[in-house]
Amino acid sequence: MLDSAKRAQIIALINQEVVPAVGCTEPMAVALCTARATELLGGRPEKITAYLSANIIKNAMGVGIPGTGMIGLPIAIALGALVGKSKYELEVIKDLTPEALEEGKAYIKNGKRIEIKLKNGIAEKLYIEVTSELDGHKATAIIADDHTNFVYEEFDGKVLKDNRKPEGESDEEQTINLDLHTVWDFATTSPVEEIRFILKTRDLNMSAAQESRKGNYGHCLGKTISRPLSHGIFGKTIFSEIISETALACDARMGGAMIPVMSNSGSGNQGICATNPVAVYARENDNTEEELIRALTLSHLTAIYIKQSLGKLSALCGCVVAGIGSSCGIVYLMGGDYQRVCYAVQNMIANLTGMICDGAKPSCSIKICSGVSSALLSALLSMEGEHVTAAEGIIDEDVDRSIRNLTSIGKEAMCPTDDMVLDIMTHKIC
Repeated sequence: MLDSAKRAQIIALINQEVVPAVGCTEPMAVALCTARATELLGGRPEKITAYLSANIIKNAMGVGIPGTGMIGLPIAIALGALVGKSKYELEVIKDLTPEALEEGKAYIKNGKRIEIKLKNGIAEKLYIEVTSELDGHKATAIIADDHTNFVYEEFDGKVLKDNRKPEGESDEEQTINLDLHTVWDFATTSPVEEIRFILKTRDLNMSAAQESRKGNYGHCLGKTISRPLSHGIFGKTIFSEIISETALACDARMGGAMIPVMSNSGSGNQGICATNPVAVYARENDNTEEELIRALTLSHLTAIYIKQSLGKLSALCGCVVAGIGSSCGIVYLMGGDYQRVCYAVQNMIANLTGMICDGAKPSCSIKICSGVSSALLSALLSMEGEHVTAAEGIIDEDVDRSIRNLTSIGKEAMCPTDDMVLDIMTHKIC
C-alpha cells in the first residue's frame, strides 16, 4: 500500500481532473472565460472578442451547446456573457432559462457583437482570451493549459492577475509523477472509504445515459444499439449493453442536452468512456461495490496518467486514452492481475494509436464505441495471456515506455495532422 501522503496527493489529483461538466468542455471553457470577463467589466458587453487556440476552435465548431438546440461558439459566448457565472466553472451556463436563450439568440443576431479570432504565436494548445467592452471600458480574461485555469485578468489596462508562464516553460504542470504500477497499487490497495467518492462518476454518467433515452440526440447511436435490429446482430449481451450505455451518454452530451457528466482531464467524453463500460460490466457481472470502486479508480487514474504526458488537447482522439483506462478497469473486474492489466494496455496501444481528433461533434459517440469495443477485445485477450509484444510496431517490453511512445506520437508526430484537420474543417463549405 502507498503511504498516506502519496495517497492524499493522488486523491487531490483525481478530484482536480474528474469534475462535473455540462456540455462539451471547450465551448463551455470559452463561455466560462466570457463570464469572467463580463464580471470584471461589471455590465452586459456591447462587444466581445475571443482569441482562441486552434485546438479550442476545432473542438467547438460542430458541437451542440446545452439547452439551446444550436451549435458553435457564438451562442456559447453570448450565454456566457448573459447568464454565465464563473463560480460554476464548467457548468457555467447551468442557470440558462428559455428567456435567457431568446436573449442570447437576439444578442448574436446582430453579427457584429461577437468576434472570434485564431490566436497566433502561442505555444499552448488550450488557450482562451476574451475581451468584453462596454461604454469605453474593457475587461480581459485568459484561460490557459486547463479548461478552468485563469492565468490573466485585466480591467481598463490595470492588471488584476497575471499567472502566465514565461516563454519556454512547460505548459503542463504535473502535480505528481505517476507510472502504471503506482496507478495499480493506489486503485487496488487504498482503503476503500478513501476512494468511494469515485462512485459519483457512475452516478452522473449512467444517469446521463438514462436521460438520453428521453430524447433523440446526435446520431442516436446508443438507442440504435439497444433496438431489436441491433440485438439481432450483436445479441442482447454485456457487449451491446456497454456500447449502448456509453454511446447514449455521449449522444446526449454532444447533442446539446442540458445534462451534466463527470469529465476526466477536461473531457466529458473521456469521463464517460472511462466510467460507463466499467460500471455496466460490473453490474452485468455481479461484481461487488468495492470491486467497482477500485475498477473505476483504476480506469480514471490510468487516463489521467496518460494525459499527463499527452496534454489536455492533442491530435489524438481521447477515446484512445479513456479506452485504455476502461480496459484496465474491466480486466480488474474479470479478476485480472497487474500483468494482465499491462497486457491490455499493450493491446490497446497496438490497435488504436493514430485515431485522429477532428473536433467535438455528435459523431464522437461512434469513435467512443470504437474505443470501447477495442477495450473489451484487449481485456479478453489479456485474460487469455495474449498480448502484443515488443517485436511488433511501437510496443515496448516496458508498459510505461509503450505509453510514452503513444503520447509522443499524439503530442509531437501528429501535429502536422492536427494542422491539416483544422485546415480542412475551416475551409469546408457547409
